[in-house]
Amino acid sequence: MPDVFTKAKRSQVMSRIRSRGNRDTELALMAIFRRERITGWRRQIELRITSCELQIAKREGRRSRSAGTIRKSKIVVRSFRVRPDFVFPKLKLAVFVDGCFWHGCPIHATKPRNHAAFWQKKLAGNQVRDRKVTRTLRAAGWRVLRIWEHELRPPTRCLARIRKTLRQA
Repeated sequence: MPDVFTKAKRSQVMSRIRSRGNRDTELALMAIFRRERITGWRRQIELRITSCELQIAKREGRRSRSAGTIRKSKIVVRSFRVRPDFVFPKLKLAVFVDGCFWHGCPIHATKPRNHAAFWQKKLAGNQVRDRKVTRTLRAAGWRVLRIWEHELRPPTRCLARIRKTLRQA
């Protein structure tokens, strides 16, 4: 069935949809925090990084991984804003709950057959953005914990990772 909206109108409608309160990810982890009496967290706080340097190692040489040299380059990030799912401000800990489909879980991710090129580009872009966010926050002195959606059921392994990270503070 063709879309009832024009391409511009569909874009406008979709841009108004905000991703907050996803029942399978954010709200599930919030329920776990409350049930286990884990305190000190805040939801949807925007973190602003004014300036930091990222050091990225890039391998030069195409034949094999062992061949070639490693070149390090620095990228200066001047202004950076990110809104983690949960923030422990006193511990400088950012927690992200990544959905298996949208963030490319190695176990559960599926690849849509319709518009395959679009979805491949979209999901790869999400993964690149996730890596950039993690590197930038770590360079600014924050610790980052990423939890997959499938780790929330049952939450035993997820809870062990959270508790270990909280103890290291």
